Formats: sequence, C-alpha cells, structure tokens
Amino acid sequence: MFDSPFDFLTLVIAIIAIALAQKAMSQVSALQRRLDAIEGAGAARTAMPPPLQDFEPAPPTAPSATQPPPLPEPPPILPEAEEQPAASAPSAAPPPLPQPAPGFEETLGTRWVVWIGGLTLALGGFFMVRYSIEAGLLGPGVRTMLGGLFALALLAAGEWTRRKENISSIAPVPIANIPAILTAAGTAVAFATVYAAYALYDFLAPATAFILLGMVALGTLAAALLHGPALAGLGIVGAFATPILVSSDKPDYWSLYIYLAIVTAAAFGLARIRLWRWLAVTTIAFALLWTFPCLACGPDLIAPHAFHVIAGFVLAALLVVCGFMFGPEGSGEEIEPISSGSLAAYLFGAMLIVLNSFHADIAMISFALLVAGALFVAWRAPAAVGAVGAAAAFVFIVFGEWAVRSNAEMLVLPGGAIPGIGPAATDGSVSLHLVTAAIFAAAFGIAGFLAQLRFATTQVTVTWAAAAVFTPVALLVTLYARIAHLDRSIPFAILAVLLAAAYAAATEALTRRGERPELSPSIALSATGALASLALALTFALEKGWLTIALALVSLGTAWLSVQRPIPFLRWLAAILAGIVVLRIGHEPRIAGDAVGTTPIFNWLLWGYGIPALSFWAGSHLLRRNGDDPPLRIVEAAAILFTVLLAFMEIRHLVNAGDVYYASAGLTEVALQVCVTLAMAIGLERLRLRTGSIVHNIGAVLLAGFAGLASAWGLLVLENPMLWTQDVGGSFINLLLLGYALPAVLALLLSYAVAGHRPPSYGNTIAAGALILALAYVTFEVRRLHHGPVLSRGATTDAEQYSYSIAWLMFGVALLGIGILVNSQRARLASAVVIGLTVLKAFFIDMSTLTGVYRALSFMGLGIVLVAIGWLYQRILFRRQAPPPVPQAEG
Repeated sequence: MFDSPFDFLTLVIAIIAIALAQKAMSQVSALQRRLDAIEGAGAARTAMPPPLQDFEPAPPTAPSATQPPPLPEPPPILPEAEEQPAASAPSAAPPPLPQPAPGFEETLGTRWVVWIGGLTLALGGFFMVRYSIEAGLLGPGVRTMLGGLFALALLAAGEWTRRKENISSIAPVPIANIPAILTAAGTAVAFATVYAAYALYDFLAPATAFILLGMVALGTLAAALLHGPALAGLGIVGAFATPILVSSDKPDYWSLYIYLAIVTAAAFGLARIRLWRWLAVTTIAFALLWTFPCLACGPDLIAPHAFHVIAGFVLAALLVVCGFMFGPEGSGEEIEPISSGSLAAYLFGAMLIVLNSFHADIAMISFALLVAGALFVAWRAPAAVGAVGAAAAFVFIVFGEWAVRSNAEMLVLPGGAIPGIGPAATDGSVSLHLVTAAIFAAAFGIAGFLAQLRFATTQVTVTWAAAAVFTPVALLVTLYARIAHLDRSIPFAILAVLLAAAYAAATEALTRRGERPELSPSIALSATGALASLALALTFALEKGWLTIALALVSLGTAWLSVQRPIPFLRWLAAILAGIVVLRIGHEPRIAGDAVGTTPIFNWLLWGYGIPALSFWAGSHLLRRNGDDPPLRIVEAAAILFTVLLAFMEIRHLVNAGDVYYASAGLTEVALQVCVTLAMAIGLERLRLRTGSIVHNIGAVLLAGFAGLASAWGLLVLENPMLWTQDVGGSFINLLLLGYALPAVLALLLSYAVAGHRPPSYGNTIAAGALILALAYVTFEVRRLHHGPVLSRGATTDAEQYSYSIAWLMFGVALLGIGILVNSQRARLASAVVIGLTVLKAFFIDMSTLTGVYRALSFMGLGIVLVAIGWLYQRILFRRQAPPPVPQAEG
C-alpha cells in the first residue's frame, strides 16, 4: 500500500495535524471567554484616591523671657507620592496586564505546525532524491545539483525570515522559530547532498568531500549560534540520520566515519560555545549507536571502526571534558558525570570492537590507546576521573573474555613457551596480550599511586587507588587462567609476590603521609591489594584448594585492617571475601577435588574448612570491636557455616572411607552428626550470651532444630536398629551408646544451657527429646542383650518383655532419685513419665503377652516400686508436719 515507511510517516503526521486542529476549534470559545474576563478586569480598575489635605498647626505663641526659644522642627518625612503637590503629580499609569499563557490553538498554530512543516520539508527533499534514484528520471549530476539548490533555497529562506523578524515591529514567537526550522532543514539537505555526491556517485574526492562536509558542519554551527537550540537539535538528528535515508548497496565505512567525525566535531564545538551539555550527550549517544550496526562486518573493516571511536574520544576530550584543553571550566577536584561519561562511552565502543573482532591486533592497540588517553585526560582534569574506573572495568572484561575462551592451542609466548606456564601455542596474539597487560598494570598502578600525591579530594584519590589495586590483580588472575589453566605455576606465583611487595611499599609510603585524612581509604586499598596478591601467590604456587584458604586469610587480614583504619569499605570487603569463599565451596565441596586424601581427620577437608573457619571466627572478633553491622553478621554466619561443614564433611569422610559423595548415611554417621550438632548448639548458646549476636542466636536455634529432626527422623526411623538390619556392635560399648545415650546427655545439657535465657517451652521440649533418646537407649540395650548385635532378628520372648519392664522401672527410679538428690522437678516429672509408661505397658502388653511366673513377677515388681515411690513422696518430698496440740483450758 505504501512504497516506503516514509510515505506512511507523512500520512500519520497529516492525520495527527487534522485531529489536533479539530480539537483546537473546540477550545476557541473557552479562550475567547478568558480574554473577555481579562479585559473586563482592566476596565474596572478604579482611579487612585485623592491625597489627604495638609495639616495646619495652630500659630505659635511668642516665647517668654524665661523660656528658651524652641528648636526648629525637622521637616516632616513624607512618602514619595506626597513630596509634590497633588495637582502637579502626574497620574500613575496602570501596571501592564500579564500576558496570558498560550492556549492550545496558539500552540498548535504557532509551534507544532511549524515544527512538522520543517520536518516535512527535510523529508520532502530526501524523498525527492530517493524517488529520482528509483525512477531514473534524473542523472546523478542533476540530482546532486538539485539537492544543493534545494538546500541553498532553504538556507536563504531561513536567513531572510530571520532578518525580516529582526527589523519588523512584530515580536517573534521564541519557541516556534520559523527561521531556525528552515535553516535546520537546509543544513540537513546540504549534509545529504554532499555525502551522496561523495559516497554514491564518486563526484568528489575524499579531500574535497571532507572540506565540503566541514563547511556544512561549520555553517550549521554558525547558524545554531544565531537561531538557538532548536536548530542544533534538529540539525544533529538530521546529520546522524542522513546515512540511513541516503543509503548505498556498497557502503564505504571510511567515508561514513569521516562524515560522522565532522558532524561530531561541529556538535561538540557548538555545545562548548553555548554550554549546551544536552547537545554533547545527544551527540555521544548517536555516535555510539553508529558503532553497533557495523560490528557485524568482517575483520578487514576493523580500522574504520577504530578510527570512529578514536576520533570521537579525541573530540570529547578536547571539547567536552571540563577543565581540559578547550572544554568548559572545571569546578575544582570534583568528578563530573558528563566529562567522565563521554570518555567512558567511547571506551565502551572500543571494547565492543575488541570483543567482536576476537581480539584482533589493531583492535587491541586502539583499545590500549584509548585507555592511555583516559588516564592522561583524568590526570590533567579531575572531572574525568570517573573514566578511570570505567577503563579498569573494561580492561578486566576484555582480558576476562580472552581468558575464558577455550583456545588452548593458541598460546604462544615471545621466544617460545615458558616452562611451568603453559603448553606451546601458535598464535602471536598472546604475546600482544601479555605486553598490553603489562603496560596496563604498570600504567594503572603507577598513575594511581602518584595521583595520591597530586589530588586532595577523597572521591578522586579513592577512584585512582581502587583502579590501581583492582586492575593489576585482575589482569594477573585472567592471564593465569588463560595461560596456566588454573594449574600450579611458579612464574605466576613470583609475579604475585612482586605485586604484593609493590602494594606493601605503596602502603608504607602513603602511611608516612597519613596526616592527610583523604589518604586513609587509599592506604586501606593498597594494604588490601598486598594481601590479595599474597593470597594469589599461595594459590599459584600451591594446589587448587589453597585458593579457598588464601581468600579466607585475606578476609581476616582485611578485618584486621578495618580495626587499624576504621573505614566502612574494608568491613564490607571482608564480608565480600567471605561470601566468595562460600561460593567456592559450593562449586567444589571437597576443596581440593579428588586429591582430598583418605587419611581420617588430617586431610584436605581439615585445612580447606578448618583454616577458613578459624579465619572467619577471628575476623568476626576483630570486626565486633567497631560495632554490630551487616558485614560482621556475614562473617559470623560464614564462621558458623564453615565450622558445621567441617564437622559434617569430616564425619562423612571418616565413615565412608574418604568418599564424601557416598549415596547414603548409616547409624554411625547420623549419630556423630547429631552429637556434634548438639555440642555446637551448646557452644553457640554460651557464646550468644556474651556477644549478644543475632547470628549466634539464630545459629543456635537452627542447630538445635536440625539435631531434633535428625534424631526423630534419622535415629528413630531411618536408622532404627530394631526396624532395619544392621550390626550395633558389642554388649555395652556399641553404636547404641553413640547413637542414643550420648545424644540424650548432650540434649539434656542443652536444655540446661537455655534454662532461664529462652522461653520455658523451648527448654522443656529439648529435655523431652533427651528423655525419648534415653528411653530408646535403654530399650535397645535390653534388645541387644537378648538378641545379639542384630536387633531386628528373632522373636520377643517373655523374659525379654519382663526385662523391658524391669529396665524401665529402674530407669524411672533412677530419675526419681536424681530429682530428689538435686531437687530437680524436671527429673521427677521425667521419672513420672517413665513409670507411667511402665504401668501402661504392664496393663496393655504384659498382661496379654506374658505367661506364668513372668506375669506375676512383672506385676509384683511394679506394685512394690509404686508403693515405694509413694512412700518417698510422702516421707521425703511432701512430708507434712503434725499440727501442734490444742492446749486444754484450766479448770
């Protein structure tokens, strides 16, 4: 239906204009009523009231001989309006009426229509060129000539209307500037004409096209100075849209990027002269967008893309960055977002070219030049220091992407492979990466250190220091990952030690200048870099599992630094490092992989979990000196987690002959885990009373809950020796003692540890669990004596049933005796529960299953015990004194 999307756009604009005009007519009456009201208010204005008559005082009396003559009275102070007689005062002119705000109809007719008209003129010129090309009506030369004439006509019309408005008595509408619109359309058509003559028809040599495009850009700049920001905005949009509207089947990217460079220069120059920061931001956004469509081209077109970002970077540095060269004035040592963002945008484009070209040499060199330029500009202009942080991040992304790419056969080094680093390879790009990485590390490190002596603002010095610490360490890690494949490498360990020495020297040098408070964060960052480099040295020189240990030690060192230098960033850094270690064990719980070893206890799990646990406990102790905050809680949580995992992993390693990934768990493993969990819960209960930490509080509750679930579901159901076939061992020293008696004792101790510090129901629940485990142990031990080490085999005899009753009674009596001796109501209640269960067993089980003498003995023994218990309660616990005798009355 439509030959092109531009025809559809024209129709849409026309429909919108008609709808807006129809809506405007409905508001004409409202505007007329408003104007009548304003005129009526002016006509009803009353005249000023006449001035008051002068006050005539009484004639003075003659002074007597005894009175001094009176002092002359000062002239009365009158308002300005009364200094002249009323007859001679001119009538005050009424103040001018406020101009009403433009209504919808005025806005539509004086602004929107003009804007749409200017856009339509520009589109009409472009469509005419396109139509003449498609229909073959005119030759290339005629098309170019007509385009130039049309541009000149629009420019002449814009200048003529501007001069007519200046010499007329009619005040122009400042927002809908018709001369500006016509001039903008003319400049856009002129851009398109010159570019088509050069890129499409080869009428112009590159030098000629460069000169003509420069003239058009300068003309647009001069016109915008006269016509205001409307022309600048429309001109920049039309200039960047020209390559899309006038396209070619064989694009010439050199011509395109030379053209865009000229347009960018004109826009930046205009933005600098008029201080239109929005124009600079718009230009950078359009220029960066022109990088994306060209990234899909082949490697032979990398050079023009590199020229595009380099030219834009240079122009932004010269004209946009505050306080540098021809840029606006800077406001001291403050980081200015547009100055930093303009450089960062072109650095981002250069990074995309490097990644898309698979790290081609010319792309890497261009990227390195821009990074060096960012450091130089930021060194001279603090407003652009934000670009230093962006450059450091982009450098890490470039080398990180190169490191993770699986091209092991493309590793080559100057003079061949270095022993201990990696295999021999065939691609010389690795040599370029090594050289570039060394230059980057030295540039960021040296510049970041010297910046501490040059600048005095904390924000600026910290940015330089962070880049100086982050970039060399990140580059060392990426090179190690790519070249050494994360294996042991002595050369990289030596480099890490040298880097640590450099950071330590920087820390010492900055500490000597510690009288400057803005250096404190930089000193802390340098010290952190030294610790991180030492940790990397351990990682590179030792096995893979040492990375976990090294990071944990760095977290401890950072916590110590936070005490020496109370900077919040260091506390968060310690917490972040702890989180990284947690993620590390999530990736490989065995720490050292298959090399964990088979020796019980003293294996890689002890070092991989034990040293980080000690580091986090010590780090949390240091962090607590400066308050309780989220970083401290993160480190405390990591300490508890590593302690628990150390115990669990060592138990699995011990029970399963070194296989921590064994599919199932037995009674021994579950019993050990329950015992260790209860012991750690007791320790945390004691610790939380001293520290008041919410992490210790929650950790104790979680461990107690886990122990309860493991006991109920694991010991009493899944690993119950009476339900499942398993060997419990000897008569008394066996798994029953470990699985039920010892957990019962630990649970009882935990109930006493929480007594008076938690709700009574919490402690009573734990005590009930201890009673259940103890009763289970007594029952299973009786079963062991009757059936041997396998409890699930064989039928239950009368003697065994009688033994259960006797054992339960003895257990209940023992609890009662303990309760009486230590005056424990909880023990006496437990005794009552056990004896009650024995009574129920006698009536519901023994009466139906026992026969003969065992039934009689069961009830006789139970009766004797119950009577004895009653006597104890009457005579010892609740003994009542006899009331004193009532004295008899004397007769």
